[in-house]
Amino acid sequence: MKLIVGLGNPGAKYARNRHNIGFMAVEQIAANHDFGPWKSKFQGSLSEGRFGSTRAVLLRPETFMNKSGDSVAAAMRFYKLEPEDVIVLHDELDLAPGKVKFKMGGGHAGHNGLRSIHSHLGPDYGRVRLGIGHPGHKDRVAGYVLSDFAKAEADWLDDVMRGISDGAPYLAEGDNAKFMNAVSLRTAPARPSTGTKGPAKPAVAKVAQEVPPKETEPQSPLQKLLGRFK
Repeated sequence: MKLIVGLGNPGAKYARNRHNIGFMAVEQIAANHDFGPWKSKFQGSLSEGRFGSTRAVLLRPETFMNKSGDSVAAAMRFYKLEPEDVIVLHDELDLAPGKVKFKMGGGHAGHNGLRSIHSHLGPDYGRVRLGIGHPGHKDRVAGYVLSDFAKAEADWLDDVMRGISDGAPYLAEGDNAKFMNAVSLRTAPARPSTGTKGPAKPAVAKVAQEVPPKETEPQSPLQKLLGRFK
């Protein structure tokens, strides 16, 4: 069983924030795969379900981002899971908008939600890094992540959400390669083949029409004789 955690901040005013893309992702999974209703538990909201025979639990910590680890640790203890059974979906400044990467273990790179989870679980859990891009300067980061996605970002955001949902069964099975492939089919679909042009039609040669020589009337013997003296 996997505990799939989406990071974000609770409350309607944060719902469409870039920082809440993790919440959005687990909500999409729950809706598309007929998971159970969200219930208040472990200082968060929890939804249980199955991908075929594989059981999974979705969790949205509602402790605010910098206390996310409190909720994750409580759920992990209840279900008797190890850190490697936990997968966290979170916003990633260091990836371009629409890019998705899976990572097992590693540092928290200053992300407050991951920092909190590290303090409870250590680093050995899975992460799905959801690219939101960087505002360009560190002083603008706080305002950027707490601002809503722009309307112009709706298309790629929808592709990412659908890709995450498509790949969720593989994520729960631990097949991270197939998960990433499912995401790629949504976010970077293969371009339709343009085909190859058929052989060029041979150019029709323009045949120059020969002009037949003008016919001349036969000369009389007298004319031939006179021609000798010209």
